[in-house]
This record gives sequence, structure tokens and C-alpha cells, in this order.
Amino acid sequence: MKRLTSWLLAGCVSAFAWAQMPAAEHPLTVDEIIAKNASARGGEEAWRQIRTMLWTGHVESANAPTPNAPFVLALRRPDSTRFEITAMNQRIVRVFNGKEGWKIRPSSGGAPDVQPYTPQEIRYARDEQVIDGPLLDHAAKGIAVALDATDSVEGKPAYRLIVTLPSGAHRHVWIDAASFLDIKYDREAPSLSRTPVTVEVAYRDYREVNGVQVPFVIESGVVGAAKKDRLVLERVSINPPLDDGMFVKPAMPGRRATVAVGVSGMPALRPAP
Repeated sequence: MKRLTSWLLAGCVSAFAWAQMPAAEHPLTVDEIIAKNASARGGEEAWRQIRTMLWTGHVESANAPTPNAPFVLALRRPDSTRFEITAMNQRIVRVFNGKEGWKIRPSSGGAPDVQPYTPQEIRYARDEQVIDGPLLDHAAKGIAVALDATDSVEGKPAYRLIVTLPSGAHRHVWIDAASFLDIKYDREAPSLSRTPVTVEVAYRDYREVNGVQVPFVIESGVVGAAKKDRLVLERVSINPPLDDGMFVKPAMPGRRATVAVGVSGMPALRPAP
């Protein structure tokens, strides 16, 4: 009986979502949804012109040692990333160059503790679609997209797309049925128990930056968790010059290291010559 009740409730929610969808002469195809999404975000060509992005802001998290920890996220095509967060005057860095990744954190001895990404972390990092997401030019990226269903996200009707990445991993992307902006997606992520968990990511507070729409609040958390982490953007730079040293393997403990200034005064660790 309980299972039947749950099934009926799910059906009612789905029917309600369909009833709230904007009126149209014909149901939208997945290609039409993707095209409207690209247009809403600023247009395909505008995003294709973006080679690098730099986000600065702060993290609000119940799990962080300090509230409002500042962060910097550097993105470079095709799939290089560098994320730095500072908490209690200590900096934690994660670097991925498209093939390898490293985690850098302070150690008790003072020198940075540098650990390589695990094979699982490399797979997750490769699945991330840097800068423009999985929908733009999806076919050229080897990504399959299908319309999974319609849904209701926080009371608003949305199209739920299922995205199949080249690795074989599956994700869902929710597109607002009115604005056609991305409002949510889910993905697998590693956990301390080494068992993958599903994380939901919600996009909020879209603002125009150089002609493209960027969410300035990004909430994420494990599905079902009561509290979410929030990345609050304070500044977004489009096509800043990024130092190559930001994406290389940092100096290992015991070796002399130099610090080069990257973008906007952000230090970038480089191996010593």
C-alpha cells in the first residue's frame, strides 16, 4: 500500500509539472530545449569565444572551519582547473591539467603536502565540462542528451534532461521551462568512505557578464542532506590571461619552490628550476 501511495504521488507531481508548462503549439524537442538554453545563456558564439574564466568569492558551509572562506577558481579550455580556498590563514589547492591532478594542503612540517589525484578523482575531473557545460556543442564533445521527463523544481516547471558523458557516466540537467536557464544538475562525487555519492548542484542569481549569463550563487550537497554548501561569486573575469604555472604539478615537499604571481595577485606554485 505504501509503495502504491508513493507511485500515485509521483504521478500527481509529474502531471502537475506538465500542467504548469508554458503553452506551446507542439512539445519541445531536446534540440529545441538545448537551443533555447544556449540563447538564454548569451548565445553559442559568445560562449565559444571564452577561453578562460576566473571566479572569486567566498564559500558558506557548515563544514568549513571558518565562515565565508574566500576562494578563487580558474578555468581554462579544454579542461584545466585550479581551485584555491583559504581557511584559518591556510590555503588548500586542487589542480587539474586535463590528464593529472594534485591536492595541496599545509602540513605540520610547514612544507605543502602534495598528493596526486586518485584514478577515481581523475575520472570525475575529466567528466566536468569546463566553462560552457555539457549541453553546448554536446555532439562534438561525444555527449548524448535526451529528454528524460518534465519535473517541478522548487515549485517551477522544468525540463529534466539525461546527459551521457563519453566516460559512460550519466547526469541529469534541469532547464527552467520559462527562462530556459540551467537551474540544477546532479553528478556522482567521491566521498570519504570511497563510495560514490550523488550530489545536487543548484544555480541561482544569474547575472550578465560580458554578454553571457553566469550564476552568482551555486549551492551543492549530497542528495537528501539538510544543509548545503554555497559558493557565492563576487567577481567573474572573462578571458583573463592565466599563467601556465597555475596548472602544473607543484613542488614536492623537500624541494625548494618559487611562487609566481598568477592572475589578480593569486599566487601560483611552480616547481623550482
